[in-house]
Amino acid sequence: MTGDTARIDTDTDELHLSDEGTLNAGRRRFLRNTSLSTLGAMVGMTIPFEARMPAGLIPVAAAQGMEEDLMAAKEGLVLLGDRPINAETPAHLLDDDVTPYEHMFVRNNGLVPDSALDMDAEGWTLTIDGEVDDPLELSIADLQERFETVTVRLVVECGGNGRAYFQPGASGNQWTTGAVGCPEWTGVRLADVLSAAGVKDSAVYTGHYGNDVHLSGDPEKEVISRGVPIDKALEDDGAIIAWAMNGEPVPALHGFPLRLIVPGYPGSASQKYLTRIWVRDQQHDGSKMTGYSYRLPAYPVAPGTEVPEEDMVVMETMPVKSLVTFPQSGTSVAAGTASEVRGHAWSGKGDVAAVDVSTDFGATWQPATLEPAPNKYAWQRWRADVTLPEAGYYEVWARATDMDGTMQPPVVPGWNPRGYGNNMQHRIALIAS
Repeated sequence: MTGDTARIDTDTDELHLSDEGTLNAGRRRFLRNTSLSTLGAMVGMTIPFEARMPAGLIPVAAAQGMEEDLMAAKEGLVLLGDRPINAETPAHLLDDDVTPYEHMFVRNNGLVPDSALDMDAEGWTLTIDGEVDDPLELSIADLQERFETVTVRLVVECGGNGRAYFQPGASGNQWTTGAVGCPEWTGVRLADVLSAAGVKDSAVYTGHYGNDVHLSGDPEKEVISRGVPIDKALEDDGAIIAWAMNGEPVPALHGFPLRLIVPGYPGSASQKYLTRIWVRDQQHDGSKMTGYSYRLPAYPVAPGTEVPEEDMVVMETMPVKSLVTFPQSGTSVAAGTASEVRGHAWSGKGDVAAVDVSTDFGATWQPATLEPAPNKYAWQRWRADVTLPEAGYYEVWARATDMDGTMQPPVVPGWNPRGYGNNMQHRIALIAS
């Protein structure tokens, strides 16, 4: 076999060999069963230094090709990274009450697994074990038959949304405002499933696992495994185990066939490609639960401070936030005439109490009309009419206040080494003429 007689069919993910037939090449299976000399086939050409490639390494060109195909149906997203794929949504494309697939941001930590690329859920099971009386192994049909199905709108937001505005800067994807969305999810309550397993008094935390693939291609390496306090997991109107997003199977980029949605917490707790929930008698210590990952200093620090690891605590409830989604920043409007501005507001605690807007750089504020949430942890629509008195440059600033009276700050809040939890007020430009 030679590399120049083979190709990858990006529609079927099959490795086609012109002289020897077609070899099903699910990515991990392919790597386990295929010698290094065939890796050239994955990129369609000879790899001169192929012998020096570490075992298990996926050629970047091949990995990109498979997953970038999935991005074709996305519309207007800004690509922040292609390995793994991460992309955010400009604010004006988040105006829908229910975020459509094409405008849902993408946050991956590893590679999309073969099962998702193939949209093949045959034989899929979810294990519930650990500190429970009766460990469970449930198929998707079991979940659908044994537990009440719920459909709810839930905000999912990356803990690093807004990282780009920290000074000094923090490493990682430089999200601005668009690592957030509020699709409609269908599944079963996590609390119901855990209750069926019988949570022991010794339970403290959950640990979540999926089958996504480590960037090295090594199937034994864990990509990400985060968890939440057991009280959060058992919240009545909280987390769900979802098999559908906006009425369709959860898409490959978003966790097919099962995804945990833990509203109010950083999106990393909402494990994609869910295979196991381990109920633990201690705080979970899976991948990206320790060190500086999704952790904040236990006390306020000056920007740039080197914070010892032992002084970092797990990031939990997301802060109150709002976004101006209409009109698009830079739009021209008529001076002296009322113009509608609108957007969404949300809080990790649940409902938002108020939204205000300013057109004079925060000197004065006017209340916006705030609609009730369709369900807890959905974002809420707000609207306001603003009248710009004369021609010139203006900015619309928006600030939300949660039920406890906590308000979005005008500047980046507490600096932290990885740039998490930025909920500063959002602003757009308007040109009056």
